[in-house]
Amino acid sequence: MKLSVIIITKNEAANIAACLKSVAFADEFIVVDSGSTDGTVELAQALGARVEVTPDWPGFGPQKNRALDLATGDWVLSIDADERVTPELAQEIQEALRAPRADAYEIARLSNFCGRDIRHSGWWPDYVLRLFKRGTARFTDAAVHERVVPASGQPLRMRGYFLHYPYDNLDALINKVNRYSSDAAAMMYAKGRRASVFGALGHGFWTFVRIYLIRRGFLDGRHGLVLAVTAAAGSFFRYSKLMFLADKKK
Repeated sequence: MKLSVIIITKNEAANIAACLKSVAFADEFIVVDSGSTDGTVELAQALGARVEVTPDWPGFGPQKNRALDLATGDWVLSIDADERVTPELAQEIQEALRAPRADAYEIARLSNFCGRDIRHSGWWPDYVLRLFKRGTARFTDAAVHERVVPASGQPLRMRGYFLHYPYDNLDALINKVNRYSSDAAAMMYAKGRRASVFGALGHGFWTFVRIYLIRRGFLDGRHGLVLAVTAAAGSFFRYSKLMFLADKKK
């Protein structure tokens, strides 16, 4: 079974080499880049990837579907540049492809925040559907928080997991919260959603309670507190931006 790895990138020079090296067992590497200026494209090409550069940014879901449409393998593994496949997971994937028991597989992610593996806060095990038989699944068209939707059947879960390095520092987290909240507000507005200041406050408060208390973020120490607060702020910003976006459109 031929395996295609698909990755979307923009300015991922710090990550792309380690990411690609972790999936060296695959038969094909497809990278769809949205205008990197830091050498990401050259690094990916040097490691044998086919790189396509797009002139626009349609959102995460549509961009990943572009990468999927370029894949030629029997199976597809979607991975983000800040993720790594462990040797154990690599072996498990290869064994699964030799004798598939399903058309799609979910894989857990162990995420690291500022040097600490996060085992609570809703971050672990964080299963995501990433390995699937080509032609049996596609990404949603969501601008953010896209996901793979299989045409039929129930995906199985693998024992192994990705290593995930989403934020090297707090600045990176804050920048992502700001960017994602803007994209999410625009997406909600397009669907006819509206918000009020009390709604924004309520969503922010509930997000903190859910992550820090219900999902036991307090067990992740100061890292868990920071994650809960920034997630709450992201929720508040998302609905606040939606509120002001609606005012602007009047």
